[in-house]
Amino acid sequence: MKRTHLPLNALRVLDAAARHLSFTRAADELAVTPAAVGQQIRALEDLLGVVLFRRTAKGLELTEEASAGLEPLREGFLQFEAAVQAMQAGQSAHVYTLAVPREFFAAWAAPRLAAYRAAHPDARIVLVDGEGGDFAQANLDLAVILAEGPGELEGVALGPALRVTVGAGEWIAWPGDPHPAGDGDALLHVGDAGEAIAAAAAGMGRARVPQLLAQGWRELGRIDAMGEAEPARRAYWLVAPLPQWRQKKVQALVKHLTSHLAEG
Repeated sequence: MKRTHLPLNALRVLDAAARHLSFTRAADELAVTPAAVGQQIRALEDLLGVVLFRRTAKGLELTEEASAGLEPLREGFLQFEAAVQAMQAGQSAHVYTLAVPREFFAAWAAPRLAAYRAAHPDARIVLVDGEGGDFAQANLDLAVILAEGPGELEGVALGPALRVTVGAGEWIAWPGDPHPAGDGDALLHVGDAGEAIAAAAAGMGRARVPQLLAQGWRELGRIDAMGEAEPARRAYWLVAPLPQWRQKKVQALVKHLTSHLAEG
């Protein structure tokens, strides 16, 4: 029998039914119906070509064939549990690989990651290019994206989808707001929202940027004021595929980075 075709669900049902000597109690343990347990056992018997249980006047009993296989079966399940624990052990290492846009890291994420490391001295943080981080290739734990939503990933917004105007004078354009002057072309084009704020702070004009980013600049004392907030299409999101998102270490960092939402 090929390992790839092992009937693991049916073997799990066999283990439960053998321990309880009752399809009903096995069904209760597995959160299925007794009929489903019976179907799994019959399918396993057909596959193996042996009878596993007999009904007697005293109730259900195991056949010799079933008894012969139970000990290695249960040892196998223990090995599965050990394998899962070994795979989960990496979570305790507290190594975080993050993709964060450069402008957002400098103004917002860096101070908060520093605070997390101060509270968790064993945490190690590895940063990769935040533009379009690939979870498969970069082995990422978590990413920050400026988007309308998490898409097919799990995620939480770090703040509302709002933008503010900083600076004064001619409009500054950037990829997230390429036409701030409407039909007219802006006199200055820059590469990202961080460069737009930097240009505005230097007196080169005004820019519409994500509110959360502008707040980070203001907290760092790099800008003095920002305009009234207005709705925007995109916000900064923390995202990850479901397996990474469920990790305890990732959830701990997400909780820290979103603590301001609860306070607000």
